[in-house]
Amino acid sequence: MTIIRLPNDLLPCAGAAMALALSACAVGPNYHPPARPTQDGYTREGLPAQTASTGVAGPGGEAQSFELGSDLTGQWWTLFGSAKLDALIQQAMASYPDIATQQAALREARQNVRAEEGNFLPQLQGQISASRSQTPGALVFPGFPNFISNSFYATVSVAYTFDFFGKERRTVEGLKAQAEQQSFVLEASYLTLTSNIATQAIQVASVRGQNAATRQIIALEEQQLSVVQGLYRLGSKARSDILLQQSNIATERATLPPLQQQLAQAEHQLALLTGRSPRDATPLELDLSDLNLPQDLPVTLPSSLVAQRPDIRQQAAVVHQMSAQIGVATANMLPQISLSSTDIGNVATNASTWAEASAGIWGLGGQVVAPLFEGGTLRARRRAAVDAYDQAVSQYKLVVLQAFQAVADALTALENDAQALKAQRVALDAAQASLDLTQQQYAVGAVDSVTLLTAQQTYQQARLNYVRALASRYTDSVTLFAALGGGWWHRNDPGTLPGLR
Repeated sequence: MTIIRLPNDLLPCAGAAMALALSACAVGPNYHPPARPTQDGYTREGLPAQTASTGVAGPGGEAQSFELGSDLTGQWWTLFGSAKLDALIQQAMASYPDIATQQAALREARQNVRAEEGNFLPQLQGQISASRSQTPGALVFPGFPNFISNSFYATVSVAYTFDFFGKERRTVEGLKAQAEQQSFVLEASYLTLTSNIATQAIQVASVRGQNAATRQIIALEEQQLSVVQGLYRLGSKARSDILLQQSNIATERATLPPLQQQLAQAEHQLALLTGRSPRDATPLELDLSDLNLPQDLPVTLPSSLVAQRPDIRQQAAVVHQMSAQIGVATANMLPQISLSSTDIGNVATNASTWAEASAGIWGLGGQVVAPLFEGGTLRARRRAAVDAYDQAVSQYKLVVLQAFQAVADALTALENDAQALKAQRVALDAAQASLDLTQQQYAVGAVDSVTLLTAQQTYQQARLNYVRALASRYTDSVTLFAALGGGWWHRNDPGTLPGLR
């Protein structure tokens, strides 16, 4: 058996070299997270204590209160109290292909970090070879017999680059920041997926409500048609009155196919988000009355928002990565020192003497490589790295401002849409009373068919507007939860891969 050893006098050198390299300072700026905002709100007017209520008992009409400084739950969708919605989101998180894509990308980024960290250790390569060759004796003198020689060769090559100026450390730092960025790309994918599922589910419920309202209106108008036909037979109404009512019913029926198309598209989108084809998906049987409107709305402080929204954290990781690249570009302008030892091992012409001490060989070498003239390339690359860092910082500021805008928009939408729903409730009640009165007047001939038609159309539009306004309140809540970051820091989903956070 052949034993390959590092010479004793090389061991202290290698250890000292590694300690010296790791203790040296790294050139380039040290990354510091951006300062958190000190403002205590999102809108100039400030938050009201609560939104308006419709004044009518029933799901969706309640007032919502704002809790500034409260934190968002990880499973925010459970606040809607729908087991069907919960099941959809859990299935989507386990089956949507883009989630698996981002998980694989995160694993790749982390493996790249581990691969680069290997450069902190000496690089060893082993080689074993054996050869047998015949040399012509005529090369010695004419008539000399040919002779055969054997060669046995076993060596270990050792190389190590000193990280005096921190190029390798900055490279690893940049890769770690890239892995962190990818982790928040994954979290952003979760947030987008869950909010899209909730939004599409609300859309399904809204369209179902509009569809049901339209069919009820058609049924009422068909009853009215029967009344008109009876009055026509009695001679108190003209044929034109029947035709006008029939035309109105046909117009109402023509609104059903577009609603059915909206419902189909929402269901197809839900099928995609849950990792299924539209053919294999089960239709979602969900009505707005099946959903609870979240009553207490947590509103994260701006200083916490920048530490929680995935897109902000993702851009902060980009800033960190660009900061590390400045250090790499700076280190490339400085000398690179490396140590190498080659042919540490044994060489012999006979297998029996291969392991003897007299067969040992070793060699030690080192080099210093320093840029002398690069035509301004290295300096330009460092300036480019600084410019890339400045871009990332500016983009970070923009992402933060956009996040604040998203929260402010969601908060004002919650209040304004609550006011709109209240107004729509008043309009619906008035339209209902007006229609009832007009139908009674029409039956006794006090108003003409055009007046009745106008009352019917007003009531129909009021019913549909109320359903849409009701759905907007649920959608506003989803939008707020998404704008606040989705509560991923409190989530521990069984469907996600372990070790991703």
